[in-house]
Amino acid sequence: MSVHILYEDNHLLVVEKPVNIPVQEDESGDKDLLTMLKEYLKDRYQKPGNVYLGLVHRLDRPVGGVLVFAKTSKAASRLSDVLRKREMDRTYIAVVRGRLNVSGKLEHHLWKDGKKNKVHAVEATYPGAKKAVLDYSTIESRDGLSLLSVKLHTGRSHQIRVQLAASDAPLYGDQKYGQHVNKPGQQIALWAHSLEFPHPTTKERMHFRSNPPVEHPWHLWQSIQKETVNA
Repeated sequence: MSVHILYEDNHLLVVEKPVNIPVQEDESGDKDLLTMLKEYLKDRYQKPGNVYLGLVHRLDRPVGGVLVFAKTSKAASRLSDVLRKREMDRTYIAVVRGRLNVSGKLEHHLWKDGKKNKVHAVEATYPGAKKAVLDYSTIESRDGLSLLSVKLHTGRSHQIRVQLAASDAPLYGDQKYGQHVNKPGQQIALWAHSLEFPHPTTKERMHFRSNPPVEHPWHLWQSIQKETVNA
């Protein structure tokens, strides 16, 4: 299996999601991460019948990085509760076009067009709009690009991509929300870098980190290669 396992015990399975693989089955019919991991568990533990693996949170198909799954329904319930209470710290690194302030908080109201699978920043009074909040800090800027550390406070669909685009700093390679500045074929530069949460049974604080591949545009920053990006 071509998925890197970061951690596994009787309750959790933490992996590094590869880019361009859907987390769960979608209309494309392509092999999805959840199915791959169920097959891995079935084979490793020689389990008959169906294997349980709970999906706790998601990453967009083009995005890679650290992702946690629950191996029991009890762990899934407890992790979902942790997520709901905002006790799961999720930090991303991103490369955007242009520059933002050194650091700041972005607050928008987002509305998802389900038919087109596209999210829009709208007025707070727009029907169905949901508040989205994130903090960011600029690590370094060069060659018209900026490397950001992003911490989510809410988990809206396409949140980071839409909020940064709405702030005139679209993600490098984002074909959906930055098509006016990105070229077809460029890989989106958004990576789930760090994940921290209490273990569902022991309550121990778990911390996992994943770095993006050393390729353009990530290779422009040595801080990533040396694993010194602040999470």
